[in-house]
Parts: sequence; C-alpha cells; structure tokens
Amino acid sequence: MPMKLVINDKKRINIIQKEFNEVFPFLMIEFFSKPTGKGGGITKKFMKNNSKELGEFRTVYTKGHISITPDMTVNELEQQFQDRYGLLAQVYRKSGKAWLQTTATDGWTLEKQNAEGEALNKIKNENKSPKINFGTL
Repeated sequence: MPMKLVINDKKRINIIQKEFNEVFPFLMIEFFSKPTGKGGGITKKFMKNNSKELGEFRTVYTKGHISITPDMTVNELEQQFQDRYGLLAQVYRKSGKAWLQTTATDGWTLEKQNAEGEALNKIKNENKSPKINFGTL
C-alpha cells in the first residue's frame, strides 16, 4: 500500500521528513533552494531549514499528495517533488554515523536503499546523532 505525503504551502519540512522516515527508517529526505553544479550533488549551503513551510520556497503552488511506494526509485521520487510541486528534494541513506547522498544509486528502489542502510548500520556502530555527509554513493 502506498504512503501518501500531503503537499501544501503550510506543510513543514520536518513533518514530511517524519512521515517519510516512519516508512523508511534508514532514509532521510532534505529540501534545497537551488540545484547544484557538477554530478548532480547538492551543497549544504542551499539546504532549507526543516522548520520552513513549503510555501516559502517551492515554485509550483498546487496542492495534492505524492504517493510513495517501496518499488519507486529515488530518482522517480525526487522527480515527482520537482515536477509536481517545484521542490528540489534529495534522498540520503544512513551509513553508520553519516547520512550519504544517494546520487550514484538514484536508480535503486526506496526499499533497496532502505535495506542497504539497515545492513550498513548492523555492521557499523550506531550513533544517535548522525551527521550529513555531502559525498555521493
């Protein structure tokens, strides 16, 4: 059964992150104000504060929802956010103490990404406050 993320101008980033993380506990979604240059990576200076409302920075102001299924690829999810709501989203996968961009593995399904994050975290020591690493996988 797909999860549905409701998208409107008043929705806060941290609510979307919480809802997404409840289904995919080893993945995280972040939003950015600008695309970046080389290799499709994203720089931290353009990351939006997670207390912001979507209406403060999105470029397409339609209301609706995004249906997210485990067999959806990261690329498909990020593209839906951009095409339907003008939101630049990036998925990260937990890897021990860090969150890594999934740029090189955007063709993987959300389910596969989450399973890989879970496997990596069984191997590495878990830290309660992981840091975001802006390298790519």
